[in-house]
Amino acid sequence: MYRFVSVLVAILVMATIIWQNQPETIAASPQTGTQAQEKKKTEENSKETKVDKQETKRETSYNELNRFESWVILQKGTERAGTGKLEHNKKKGSYICRRCNAVLYKSDHKFDSNCGWPAFDDEIKGAVRRQRDKDGYRTEILCANCDGHLGHVFLGERMTEKNTRHCVNSVCMKFIPEGEKLPAKIILETAAEKKRRLREEAKMKQEAEKSKEKAEADKKD
Repeated sequence: MYRFVSVLVAILVMATIIWQNQPETIAASPQTGTQAQEKKKTEENSKETKVDKQETKRETSYNELNRFESWVILQKGTERAGTGKLEHNKKKGSYICRRCNAVLYKSDHKFDSNCGWPAFDDEIKGAVRRQRDKDGYRTEILCANCDGHLGHVFLGERMTEKNTRHCVNSVCMKFIPEGEKLPAKIILETAAEKKRRLREEAKMKQEAEKSKEKAEADKKD
């Protein structure tokens, strides 16, 4: 009887040890195909788009625009389908705002939508602003830095995995090839900065006038 109890206890101890080690064995087991795909997708979605370093500069105005660019960017016009020079561009690089040079999209975001305008399924984080279009049903997209009109964004078309299409006028952007230095992003000076600049300019002008008067007086003497 004693021997039987001893064997039973030994069996229970071994079963407990095996049960305690079981989670480690399960955790170490290889992932299924579905689990691996989900993990990869999560990593890709959480990964920030790498943006080349861009300098900024304070200016009193943005880039000068021609008449057609002004009509599209400032008055929210639309270039004719199929006429934009960036629609079929497949080179690696960055797409920046024509008005202020802010980086809007990377070439990795671009895809062929056959809609007549450049299409992107993502944007640089914080670079593009959305608002309800005046027509009441479309969503307009604008440069978040200068408020220049870009085009419209459409959701649910299932053209890419991200299910998003930024339909952008070519004339609203400038393409910078990969490896080429990005132009500085233009940031307009604030009211306080403008006031300080005008004050400093007025002071310098007064000092220049005084120096000129002094020089003329010395010449007479």
